[in-house]
Amino acid sequence: MPNWGGGAKCAACEKTVYHAEEIQCNGRSFHKTCFICMSCRKGLDSTTVAAHESEIYCKSCYGKKYGPKGYGYGQGAGALSSDPPGQNADLQPHESKPRPSSTNANPSKSSQKFGGSDRCPRCSKAVYAAEKVMGAGKPWHKTCFRCALCGKSLESTTVTDKDGELYCKVCYAKNFGPKGFGLGNAAMLEERQ
Repeated sequence: MPNWGGGAKCAACEKTVYHAEEIQCNGRSFHKTCFICMSCRKGLDSTTVAAHESEIYCKSCYGKKYGPKGYGYGQGAGALSSDPPGQNADLQPHESKPRPSSTNANPSKSSQKFGGSDRCPRCSKAVYAAEKVMGAGKPWHKTCFRCALCGKSLESTTVTDKDGELYCKVCYAKNFGPKGFGLGNAAMLEERQ
């Protein structure tokens, strides 16, 4: 069939891509509406695309499909591996990290439902790799990674922890920091006057 419009062919749908709707990636052209992840079908842009040979993915799906596997990479318990599948088949995945005891009456049903993922200490819901933030040695949802007192959203540079709970530096200093004259404690200043 002749190419009457003169435009390039879309790598996804193989129809003509006109300049106004063209996105290029790895030397191939796509319609804006065809520039989507091959796994989850999310729309992509230049900051979220990850290409593998002739396929395009969002960075999350690319990591799941082609990234390293093993404990510590959000792929569940198992041996750290960038070897081809089957190389670590003799290792037992549950030996790499013991599971904490659960207060749930039926832990096998819970682990089937949530895929054995970690639980957020704030909301007790499953925390998956794409939304996981580590703090106080525990996994948190990005939305739950907030100061326990003022609710301020935290980052790795602003978080402090005490007894497994997260605080911003200001709230931590007010509640758990040193007390006394010259340390900003208003109660001590009032006593001296």
